[in-house]
Amino acid sequence: MPHFFINSKNITNDLVTIDDKENYQHIARSLRAKNGEKLRVIDENRIEYECVISNIDKNSIEAKIEKKYPSKNDLDFNLFLAQSPVKSDAQGLIIEKATELGVRGIYPIYTDYCTLGKSIIEKKIPKWQKIMSEASKQCERASIPECFDLTDLDTLLRTKKFDKILAFCERDERFSLKNYLAENPIKKDENVLAIIGPEGGFSAREFKYFEENNIAMLTLGSLILKAETAVIVALGNIVYEFSNNK
Repeated sequence: MPHFFINSKNITNDLVTIDDKENYQHIARSLRAKNGEKLRVIDENRIEYECVISNIDKNSIEAKIEKKYPSKNDLDFNLFLAQSPVKSDAQGLIIEKATELGVRGIYPIYTDYCTLGKSIIEKKIPKWQKIMSEASKQCERASIPECFDLTDLDTLLRTKKFDKILAFCERDERFSLKNYLAENPIKKDENVLAIIGPEGGFSAREFKYFEENNIAMLTLGSLILKAETAVIVALGNIVYEFSNNK
């Protein structure tokens, strides 16, 4: 059943009106939907509605609500990713998979060994946000995460509050992720930040920064992983350890 994001203002009694251009074009033109076909929509309050299309005109679609319920397609804690962008298709893959793994948002961070220039990263942020939106629809997320503006580690950690900060450092790690979370389990509704560096890893200055700010430096094991693989493994293991410790 197709899945689309709407605003609750488009719901009146038991009727949903879809009149934004993107959703309308997707449903009416790409999917060639007809009256009587079913679709699922979700609003900003993470309420899902199972609907049946009752009317399609030139500018809008109306669908009658058959069921509504809180969405379960979300994590019970707030997972964020701070990641130094990599080149080309690899970054698109990182954005897509991080979305599928439940992140609330991604902070592109400029690090000492970042392979992309600042201006290039800034121009790509709207494209990455689009990838997050499409991935959220595909995996039926309860909400669309946000790709934030480019920042750096110091600015991010001075201006945002996180309950746990996990830096994945393949060459200067202190603990394994599993052992660290066994002693410091993630709690429901906590804000958790995972930090992953560029293809060249973190610099000595950045390792010193982690140490001086008491940021946990963790390992994913003895293998050296590409940046995109490290993101998928790190986020997947964080989600698994939270579920395993419930």
